[in-house]
Amino acid sequence: MDVTASSLSPRRLTRQISVGSVKVGGDAPISVQSMTTTKTADVEATLAQIYALAGAGADIVRCTCNERAAAEGLAQIIPRSPVPIVADIHFHVEMALAALEAGVHGLRLNPGNLRKPEEIRLVAREARDRGVPIRIGVNAGSLHPDIYDRFGGATPEALVESARIELAYFQEVDFDDVKISVKASSVATMIAAYRLASETFKHPLHLGVTEAGPLPGGLLKGTAGIATLLAEGIGDTLRYSLTADPVEEAKAGRQLLEALGLRERTGLDLIACPSCGRAEVDVISVATKAQEALIALDIPIQVAVMGCVVNGPGEARHADLGIAAGRRRGHLFIRGQIIRVVPEDEMVEALVDEAQRIAKEGIEARLAARDVSAEADAAADRAALLDAKGVDANNASQVIERIRRRDEH
Repeated sequence: MDVTASSLSPRRLTRQISVGSVKVGGDAPISVQSMTTTKTADVEATLAQIYALAGAGADIVRCTCNERAAAEGLAQIIPRSPVPIVADIHFHVEMALAALEAGVHGLRLNPGNLRKPEEIRLVAREARDRGVPIRIGVNAGSLHPDIYDRFGGATPEALVESARIELAYFQEVDFDDVKISVKASSVATMIAAYRLASETFKHPLHLGVTEAGPLPGGLLKGTAGIATLLAEGIGDTLRYSLTADPVEEAKAGRQLLEALGLRERTGLDLIACPSCGRAEVDVISVATKAQEALIALDIPIQVAVMGCVVNGPGEARHADLGIAAGRRRGHLFIRGQIIRVVPEDEMVEALVDEAQRIAKEGIEARLAARDVSAEADAAADRAALLDAKGVDANNASQVIERIRRRDEH
C-alpha cells in the first residue's frame, strides 16, 4: 500500500471470510470480481473466459447456475479453475443445493427472488456444513414487493432492510459466513445504501453499481460509486457491472485499486499530459502507440509521455520511466532524471527498450548507466524552446492584460 492509500479514510474493519483461497474482509487486500457471460454448461468456453478474467486481474469469478446442466458444468469447471468460483442463484433452491454439491467456493443469493424462509434456511444450513460462504446480493431492481411498498421504493433503507432480513434467516441456523451487497443502478442510491450498510453490519461488503451499462458511461458510473466508497474506507471486494466483455470489468477493478494505492501495481500505468501550446509532438499519437507496445510487455511500471521538455520531466518525476518531446528529440528520463536523448521518431522504441532494461536490471542500475551528457543536451533544448515560445506558451498573460484593460474602460 502506498502513500495514496494512506491518504484515504481508514478502512472499516469487517469480519473476514474465505472464498476458496481468497480472504475477503478484515485486513485482506480488496479483491476484484467479475462474472462469466458464457453458458455455464459450455465447460470449455466458460473456462476460457475464467482464465481470461484471471489474467486481467479477477481474484474471484461468478458463474450462473440456473439449470441442471449449469450445475453439472460447474462440477467440471471448478477443479480446473485458476480462481475461486461463486455460483449465482436467483429463483431455484435446487440450483443452490446442486451448486454446493458441485463444489463451488461461494454462493450468491438474491433475497428478492429466493423468498421462502424455509428454503433460505435450508441453503444456509448446507453452506454452513460445507464451509461455503454466501453473499446476500440485494438488488434495487428485484426487491421483495413487501419491502418495496413499505419503504416507498428502492431506497437505501429498503436495500439494507432486505439484507438484514436475509441475514436473520441465516443466523437462525447459526450461519454467519456472509458478505453483503446492496447494489443499485443509481450511483447516489448505491453510495447511500453502502454507507448505511457499513453502519449496520460487521460483515464484509461487496461493492458495485449494478447495470451500469456499456463503456464509457458504465465505467464512469461504476467508478463514481465504487471509488467514493473505497475512499471512505468502505468495501472489501468489488465488481464493475458493464455491458461489455467481462475482461473489461476485471481490468477496471484492478486499475481502480492500483490508482487508489490499495493494490500493488501488476501492469502498466501510463500517464500523459493533456498537451498545450508548448507541445512539440502529437501527444495522443505517441501515448497511444506507447501504451499498445508497453502493455504487451506485461511489466508493472509507471510510464509518462509528456508533450514538452520544459515542464515534462519535472511534472512526471514520480514516474518510473518517461519521455518528453522537444526540438524533434525525445528526452528519456527515469524518476525525473534525464538518461539519454533520442530522435523523435525513436521515442516509442526507446521507451519500450528502457522498460525492458528496467525490468531486467532495476531502476538504480539504469540510472547508474545513464548518458552523462544527456542532461546538458536536454538543458539546451529547454532553453531554446523557452526563447522561442516564452514562459507563457498559451499567451494567457496577453489575454489577462486585455481583460484588465476592458475592466478599466
